[in-house]
Amino acid sequence: MPTMRDIQHRVVTAFQRRVGNPLLGRLPEQTLLETTGRVSGQPRITPIGGRKVGSEFWLVSEFGDRSQYIRNIKVDNRVRLRLHRRWYAGTAHLLPDDDVRARLAVLPRANSAAVRLVGTDLLSVRIDLRD
Repeated sequence: MPTMRDIQHRVVTAFQRRVGNPLLGRLPEQTLLETTGRVSGQPRITPIGGRKVGSEFWLVSEFGDRSQYIRNIKVDNRVRLRLHRRWYAGTAHLLPDDDVRARLAVLPRANSAAVRLVGTDLLSVRIDLRD
C-alpha cells in the first residue's frame, strides 16, 4: 500500500513533468540544470532553484534519491547549469550530511518555501562551476 510520501511524490512529480517544467523551461531567466540521462545518454534539462555563491551553485532537491536528476548525477556528475542566460559546465556533489534546513534558509525564499512544502526527502547539492 502506498504511503502518504509516495502519493505526494507521485502527484508533485506528475505536475512538474506535465505542467511546471515545460512552462518554467521556456522562461529565459529560469535556472536550468542539464544532466545526462543514465539510461539514454541524452541531455535531460530540469528547471531548478538555488543560489550561486562564488564559483559554486547550491540547491536542495525536494525528493532526494527519488529525483530523476539526482539519479542521473549519481551515474555521471558532470552537469551544465544555465544561470542568467549563460551556460556553465560543472561537477555536482550530493551532500546527504548537509543541514538542509539551514541551507534552505540561505537560498531564494520562494523556491525554498516550495521545496519545504512539497519535499519529502530533502538533499543538498553543490555544483562546482567552471567557465
